[in-house]
Amino acid sequence: MAMMAKMRNLAPAFIIAVGGLFVLFMVISDSNVLEVLGARTNNIGSVNGRDITYQEFSNYMDRAIENQKAQTGQDINEDNMDYFRDQVWDALVTQILTEEQLKKFGIVISDDEIRSVILGENPPDFLKSSFIDSLGNFNREMYETALFDARNKEALVQAEEAVRQQLLSQKLQSILFATVNVSEAEINRKFIEQNIRMTAEFVLVDLNTIPDEEIKYDDNDLRNYYNQNPEQFSLKDQRKVKYVTFKIAPSNRDSNMVLQSIQNVYDRAVNDTADFKTYVDIYSEAPYSRDTLTINQLPADVSKIIENSNQGTIIGPVKVGNGYGIFKYFGSVQSTESFVRASHILIPSTGDDVKDLAEANKIHGELIKGADFADYAKKYSQDPGSAKNGGDLGWFGKGQMVKEFEDASFNGAVNVIQKPVKSSYGYHIIKVTGKSNKKYIVEKISNEIKPSAMTRDEIYNKANDFAYLSDKNGFDKEAETLQYQVQESTPFNEDATAVPGIGYNKSIIRYAFENGLNTVSPVFKIPSGYVVFMISEATKAGVKKFDDVKEEIKSLVIKEKKYEKAKSIALDLKGKIGSDFSKALTYYPKARIDTTGEFTTSGSIPKVGMEYNFSASAYSLPLNQVSEPIKGFRGYFLVKVIKKNEFDNRLYEAQRTMLRDNLLQEKKSTFLNQWLVKIKEDADIVDKRYMFFGR
Repeated sequence: MAMMAKMRNLAPAFIIAVGGLFVLFMVISDSNVLEVLGARTNNIGSVNGRDITYQEFSNYMDRAIENQKAQTGQDINEDNMDYFRDQVWDALVTQILTEEQLKKFGIVISDDEIRSVILGENPPDFLKSSFIDSLGNFNREMYETALFDARNKEALVQAEEAVRQQLLSQKLQSILFATVNVSEAEINRKFIEQNIRMTAEFVLVDLNTIPDEEIKYDDNDLRNYYNQNPEQFSLKDQRKVKYVTFKIAPSNRDSNMVLQSIQNVYDRAVNDTADFKTYVDIYSEAPYSRDTLTINQLPADVSKIIENSNQGTIIGPVKVGNGYGIFKYFGSVQSTESFVRASHILIPSTGDDVKDLAEANKIHGELIKGADFADYAKKYSQDPGSAKNGGDLGWFGKGQMVKEFEDASFNGAVNVIQKPVKSSYGYHIIKVTGKSNKKYIVEKISNEIKPSAMTRDEIYNKANDFAYLSDKNGFDKEAETLQYQVQESTPFNEDATAVPGIGYNKSIIRYAFENGLNTVSPVFKIPSGYVVFMISEATKAGVKKFDDVKEEIKSLVIKEKKYEKAKSIALDLKGKIGSDFSKALTYYPKARIDTTGEFTTSGSIPKVGMEYNFSASAYSLPLNQVSEPIKGFRGYFLVKVIKKNEFDNRLYEAQRTMLRDNLLQEKKSTFLNQWLVKIKEDADIVDKRYMFFGR
């Protein structure tokens, strides 16, 4: 029946939403997650010894893609497929590990528990929603009739599975969150953050006002800092890779195929009396529309033809973006906007105006005598964007060019070479080639030039051949032989989300850390195409050598000593100026004196920025009392709070429950995320997807 069909559609959506614990996995499945789908093939990886087959993972990917399309109405962009595949993998790993935890805690859900939820007084919203009348009342009788209708057996099975997952999530979360609580102090602090507002005067002794030359240090200072702060110089395992990319781009063959195809459509359309829309619907990649466009919105090849065309003319094939198109012209209407097309030759400003004008006048004189404007633009114009096009700037409206150029273009006659016009760029010799104040009514067929399957195969084969030959003959040598450009990444660690220079690809990162120095990789798919790399540097975890970080330590020691000096200056100021901050400049002219806007103990402070020591200290200060020097990111502050509202106990009691609930939810979410990270860190996860998804 219709309502149960709706319920059936809602069930997967509910599964996606229910329970933070299962949310990742439920994006891709609404069935038993541990079921091995079909016959086993090669293993793509494993989790704590539990194998994941290529067939199984591919099946999950297919479901995930289907769900994504159902939710968004769009296919996944090929450039985002690697990232999407990683999400699906992470979801599957999460679910397998979660299933292990359910077994560990002995959590099971009985059929009676599921039945009591579905048939209880308050069924889940995803089931009830199909049986709510126009007044918002739940129709219990209709609901139960639908449940027990044999025709809805499949939908009921899905609903039961959704409820099972919800109950599993609830039971596991009740165990995990047993120790999570919110103290009164935390509630109090959150109330203060949201409700206590202050304004303060401050004096800042900025580190930048202390010259480096005033700071004295020696090698002992540097060595002591290095020994006392080893964590600042610790180094994780790192890798660098040399790589060659093989970009996927359409070939000349692909371009010619699209051009030939669109030419065939044009040949048929010009000799056919059928409605042009029929051709658009059949042959255009873009949906049908009848557009009214200004001249500068039309492709250049169309704008050259359309003004002299008759209504009903079919124009094409023409270049349209990254492809080809055909336009049918249906006439024009007057526009409130005016446009001109112009070419120019730019003689740039050198600082010698007399010389610049003389050069411009010389070229202008030769053009007047008959020299070809386009040839001279290519030879003499210093505007590289237009010079290669014979000086042509295309169509433009008002407000797009500097005023002098705009005025000359809009006031000039068509096909008349004007005397040099001066602007901030230099002297322009301008030739207006067209004017328009119309809008043109058109329909179009457009086809994008895309890499064909053959082109993709050829590019992949080039990459694959390079990987094979590099492994045999050496990466750099083979790249030089084949004249491929070799690039090298900066160092990255295993926790990185992207390889510098290559981009997001966890599979490349895993491969780099699972293999040794000078290993040449197989072909990896990346958004722009393919990449083959060699591990060029493998650094072990440890502490960087003193000599390697000595320059870095110098700047850190100088900064530390500046802090010491800034604190000393701030203490001295406090003793001398008392509460009259205006006197600070008398004793330290480089001090900054100002008054903040209103601020709280969280967030940015107007005129100060993100300074948590400042805001926390300000809250603790009595009104109009000067603080001790407060260390900030830029130096030391003296602070005097001049305005602060009182703690409102009645308001606190009114907000207390809401604050507690919000804090509890935040802590549960944080705890759950940390728990998931921990079980993944402790798990034995083998990921060999790169062996299966190279293309």
